[in-house]
Amino acid sequence: MDKQTMWQELIKVVKHEVLPAIGCTEPISLALAAAVAAEHLDKNAIKKIDARVSPNLMKNGMGVMVPGTGMVGLPIAAVIGALGGDAHAGLEVLKNITPQQLAQAKQMLRDNKISVGIAAESNKAIYSEANLYTDKDYVKVCIEDSHTNIILIEKNGEILFQKDKNVGESSQDNKVMQHASVKSIYEFATHVDFEEIKFILHSAELNDALSQEGLKHTYGLCIAATLQEQIKTGLLADDLLSKVIIRTTAASDARMGGATLPAMSNSGSGNQGIAATMPVVVVADYIGATQEQLARALILSHAIAIYIHSKFPPLSALCAASTAAMGSAAGMAWLLSQGQYEPIDMAICSMIGDLSGIICDGASNSCAMKVSTSVSSAFKAVLMALSHIRVTGNEGIVCDSVETSIDNLGAIASNSMKVTDTQIIDIMSHKA
Repeated sequence: MDKQTMWQELIKVVKHEVLPAIGCTEPISLALAAAVAAEHLDKNAIKKIDARVSPNLMKNGMGVMVPGTGMVGLPIAAVIGALGGDAHAGLEVLKNITPQQLAQAKQMLRDNKISVGIAAESNKAIYSEANLYTDKDYVKVCIEDSHTNIILIEKNGEILFQKDKNVGESSQDNKVMQHASVKSIYEFATHVDFEEIKFILHSAELNDALSQEGLKHTYGLCIAATLQEQIKTGLLADDLLSKVIIRTTAASDARMGGATLPAMSNSGSGNQGIAATMPVVVVADYIGATQEQLARALILSHAIAIYIHSKFPPLSALCAASTAAMGSAAGMAWLLSQGQYEPIDMAICSMIGDLSGIICDGASNSCAMKVSTSVSSAFKAVLMALSHIRVTGNEGIVCDSVETSIDNLGAIASNSMKVTDTQIIDIMSHKA
């Protein structure tokens, strides 16, 4: 693949993987399936909803707030998606729900009209199935592989739409990433025409607005607001590291706490999008970067995050906020080193040596803690890299080559952590 073709394909991948999303994308995926199903029925006549999801989607949907509802979990996501969701809004499916629709949804929950279980017949990491019933009709909608990839719409046994399962939505993305490397993505971000990547500045606008929302109001565990208060007491310094942690975590607090503002997601996750965006925005603000410098640092961050995420399953036992923060480490290193490559390479290797054990135990307010840990590691790794220090190839799973180090992390997430994931899901499903 020649350079210009690679660059154009990378732009397509980033546009495909970096999208606005309201709320945690796992319950939102089920809400979307229900919204699409409801389009083929009289919404006012819906009597029952039976939903089935993959184990990983169940894990990430059990304990997370559904935006605009004040409630947690997949049942409310399914019913409010059916009654008030916009079937054509993708990951922003719940952007226009009304109080009346919410009241109706809560009544159906009280009447035990909603059930959500594990889809035993699917082996996909991402799978959402919504079955909606009226007195006369039923509709089934299935989403698979990615959060918005509808593969089946069926009404009363008649197939209205079916997608070829052998043509995955992300197959082209994977093809490009198979030819990519950290160095080639760096060259792309550094030299591609500015006009072609200006679109990525929208990620800064959305996620910074979400960050401000998280600091102004009470969301989730209020981690960012708590840290902000400790600056006033003198227990925390008002330095660049604190700004990176607080402004990034504030966006995650708001997102996980049910804010109705959209996050700009990465690889199907709002927290990944936040972790890839906000540290770069904070450092760019600090050094007075131009809009072009910010755009190049952001496109580098998001593309690296997508590249690393392509090495393991879309949902796994590995906390992907940590790998998204490797993208922001690249973006911060690019800004602070005035465009050098070596600090980017070194910072990613150090982060793999630092963060490779963080597990994903389901989406919840505590995800903001993992986001804060990940971006703190990113900034620390960048500072080390600026002093020409990194975790060496003699230590742990880290190798001299950044590509081999990334592959080693991917191998652990894809293989040995499957057992970890099973154990995590078993623990969560048996909690009282």
